[in-house]
Amino acid sequence: SNNKYFEVYNASDVDVSLADYVFVNCSNGCDDWEYTNSFADGAEVSAGSTYTVCHSSFAGDLTLCNETRTLYHNGDDAQGLVYFLTETLLDVFGVIGDDPGSGWEVAGVSNATKDHTLVRKSNVVQGNGGDWAASAGTSADDSEWVVLEQNDWSYLGSHPHDFSDGIAGCTNEAALNYNADATIDDGSC
Repeated sequence: SNNKYFEVYNASDVDVSLADYVFVNCSNGCDDWEYTNSFADGAEVSAGSTYTVCHSSFAGDLTLCNETRTLYHNGDDAQGLVYFLTETLLDVFGVIGDDPGSGWEVAGVSNATKDHTLVRKSNVVQGNGGDWAASAGTSADDSEWVVLEQNDWSYLGSHPHDFSDGIAGCTNEAALNYNADATIDDGSC
């Protein structure tokens, strides 16, 4: 319940202050963002790096966290990153609206946003602009995300990622559920 974190990635070649950005969320379904949160004073994402916000009781390596605080979200709570000077939604995780139950499906995995670690694929270098359905995808092939087991922090603090050290999935290119990121066949083909 406390092993929560999220990362912001800066794909540009200049450092970016997070003073003009906020992260927003809503709990268990809502009509609009319920909570608006500023980053810590002086928060900055270095060029080509990530900025990681972890729950203050996070059990992983806290030295990889740029900021710790209480994070209130579970698998069914929508999250967003907003450039608040123009109120532009840059990235969203989940959907504002009805409570999805336990969580949302991602890459064909039911309730993937609950009790899993989601990592953006290496080729994704910008937010989804609010299009969660396209970002989540319907299979491992068309999703922007790799769904890992709960509490897998192998890729914390970096982007893009090298998944060559082993992503389980279907490695048969002829199969309907072929996973281009998979390096270890999990027998699901």
